[in-house]
Amino acid sequence: MPLSARTIARALFSAATILGLAIAAPARQQDGPQTDAPAPVAQPPAPPRAPGQKLTVPSGTRLAVVLENGISTRSAKAGDSLYFHTVFPITQNNHTVIPVGSYLRGSLMESKRPGRVKGRGEFRLRLESLIFPNGYTVDLLAAPRSADTGGKETTDSEGKVTGSGGKGKDVGTVATTTATGAGIGAIAGGGKGAGIGAGIGGLIGLGAILFTRGPEAELPRGSTLDIEIERDLTLDSIYLQFANTGTAQPITPPPLRQD
Repeated sequence: MPLSARTIARALFSAATILGLAIAAPARQQDGPQTDAPAPVAQPPAPPRAPGQKLTVPSGTRLAVVLENGISTRSAKAGDSLYFHTVFPITQNNHTVIPVGSYLRGSLMESKRPGRVKGRGEFRLRLESLIFPNGYTVDLLAAPRSADTGGKETTDSEGKVTGSGGKGKDVGTVATTTATGAGIGAIAGGGKGAGIGAGIGGLIGLGAILFTRGPEAELPRGSTLDIEIERDLTLDSIYLQFANTGTAQPITPPPLRQD
């Protein structure tokens, strides 16, 4: 007896239902506690950051900076680290390229104490890296051209800072001590004693000079320096988008110097 189309359709539907249940059964058996860690999901690598336009800060550009740690030939030595921050921005085409509050790191190249007979205290420094407020860091080659130290230190084109000399004071020391010795000798022994006292006073004054160093070369913390970039500085404009261009940090002014 031939089967009707309805009967055949019901049979096919029942077979499909049974097959679907058989396939779904293993999946349901995986529900519940898992003893194995799930397979890691691979993350696509982050695309590299595209470089921006190159900007050049030309050599000869001056930066106003403030010294964060003091320097003195009394204790300074070659290799010591130096730290500064900028207090005036550098701009190009009405855009800030080096903002206030950028940090600079340098080092002492040499340091020499003043002599006992002649010579002045001096040290030489270089600035070697520039760190922007957002962390962008570039190599730098710069040296000081002037320094507001509160004393009589001078700078030269090689980044050398030289302290004031003590020759004039030493001459005054000899003269004063000689005069004092002459006065004491005169009181003790008349005119002849004055000559003896003058000689003794001169020897005392000379001895004081021989055992006393001249003034140290110093840059107190908070000194302002005018530094010059000695090599073109190339910057990537993509790192120069500053939400905050920085502010100068308050710092204790250098103490008054008595020379």
